[in-house]
Amino acid sequence: MTFRARLTLVAAAAVALAVIGASAVAYVVVRDQLRSQIDSGLREREGVILNESLDRVFYSPPSEIGGPHYYIQIVGPDGSCGGQSNTPCLLRPTAQSISVAKSADRVVFSDVHVRGYHLRVMTFPHFPGYAVQVARDLGEVDHTLSRLRLYLLLIAGGGIAVAAALGLLVSRAALAPVRRLTATTERVTETRDLSERIDAHGQDELSRLAGSFNTMLGALEDATRSQRQLIADASHELRTPLTSLRTNIEVLASDRALPAGERERLLSDVLEQLGEMTTIVAELMELARGTEQLAEPEDVRLDLLAADAVERVRRNRPGVTFNTDLEESLVHGVPSTIERAVANLVDNAAKWSPPGGEVDVAVRGGEVTVRDHGPGIAEEDLPYVFDRFYRAASARGLPGSGLGLAIVKQVAEAHGGTVVAERAAEGGTRMRMRLDGVSSTSS
Repeated sequence: MTFRARLTLVAAAAVALAVIGASAVAYVVVRDQLRSQIDSGLREREGVILNESLDRVFYSPPSEIGGPHYYIQIVGPDGSCGGQSNTPCLLRPTAQSISVAKSADRVVFSDVHVRGYHLRVMTFPHFPGYAVQVARDLGEVDHTLSRLRLYLLLIAGGGIAVAAALGLLVSRAALAPVRRLTATTERVTETRDLSERIDAHGQDELSRLAGSFNTMLGALEDATRSQRQLIADASHELRTPLTSLRTNIEVLASDRALPAGERERLLSDVLEQLGEMTTIVAELMELARGTEQLAEPEDVRLDLLAADAVERVRRNRPGVTFNTDLEESLVHGVPSTIERAVANLVDNAAKWSPPGGEVDVAVRGGEVTVRDHGPGIAEEDLPYVFDRFYRAASARGLPGSGLGLAIVKQVAEAHGGTVVAERAAEGGTRMRMRLDGVSSTSS
């Protein structure tokens, strides 16, 4: 059964229960009202009889059972009936009526069937040892209630049918966003076109669902675009070293004679190109992992990680002086990725420093600041320095893949932080990476 059919069925069932309940209440109220009128008439008849003399009650002409008139019968304490000419008991005396005749202290109402008639009978005491029974035909009441039951049944059936029709219309309108969502999903599945969107208006749950689906499609589209761009950029960056590597290997594999020292130079180039490709592949794998949680986050000393990163870069770049100002700072994150990001910042600063230059590294309050004293980054390049494979015109002759700072940005964002690059007032470039979730025990 479809969701639309279930929704229609639920709506019809709810209305059916409401209509049936209301019909039952209406029937009971009308029935009690009609019977109350009959009981009131019997009460009035009781007052008339009580005001009459004993002889008149005993010897009043008997009436026939049925019709709008009243039938009167006298019951003795032994269950015998009295009346003119010892009229036989048409209303069979019961234990209740005999008890009323004996006790003379209460009035009893009952329903009986006599000669095909449905009667309402009131029994009340009149004089010592005798009770009077007054009966009234309920035929008109039963007929009215029978018609009322028919009308209520028709109304209930019509109400349920209308409810089902309205439920069908309402479910059709209510599920329109779901149908659009389904259609869009099927188109995206068939065409692989993530630019599809659903028209979402309003603030109800279905509109919010459509909006969330659009947001998801947008995120998938961005991720797919970034993936394609990464593949295209990686292909472009790897093409040059691969071409050079292939050329050098072909020369080395050829039979032609090479000048003295040329073979050693070509082998050195091959090793350098292999190292460059290894670095690019490693950094691509680092970026591809994205925000994958390869290790559980923990509280780590940012100042100690920065000190280890500086020592590692210092060994690779002995011609650069590193000045550190590291205050104790606790952050929550993955130590290996944070250290990699800090090392990339320090290595990038060292790369841009002139021979004998200095790099200043500071840690304070969950923020790492790295400043070089090189030529600085041009204003037009500042917005793009953290993009993958971006290399300023002045950096294209320097070694590097253009992925180091992109990894820094990815690590910072994975830890809820930010990284910015700015031109230092005294020259050079200053980069600040701030990590969120600084521990309260940090200095």
